[in-house]
Amino acid sequence: MRGPVAPPQVPLSVSRGETFRDLVQDSVERLERRWPQLAEVDFVVMDVPGTPEEVVPLGSALSAAKGRPAQIVVYRRPVEIRTKSRDERALLVHEVVVEQVAELLGLAPESVDPRYGQD
Repeated sequence: MRGPVAPPQVPLSVSRGETFRDLVQDSVERLERRWPQLAEVDFVVMDVPGTPEEVVPLGSALSAAKGRPAQIVVYRRPVEIRTKSRDERALLVHEVVVEQVAELLGLAPESVDPRYGQD
């Protein structure tokens, strides 16, 4: 009998990438309540940065340019490597999103989310 181990609606069939995207989306939704202008920002998940660097970033922020909205990227593999559990991963993802939003808006991370660094 061949076929999937579990039907698509069962969490077993959710990939690590999809789970990670859900964590990013949860974080963005938390921040959009306070910062509605984030609805105009594209949030992207990439496995790793596109260029080799000595220090691998966890995320990046790009200001809007002509014909392109602002973009925040969260790098999945560097975040996964630094965390052991889903709870740790969710916390780190939220910190990365807050830091990148703060950079994009020119604010301190604590201004973007008053609970930043307290968890």
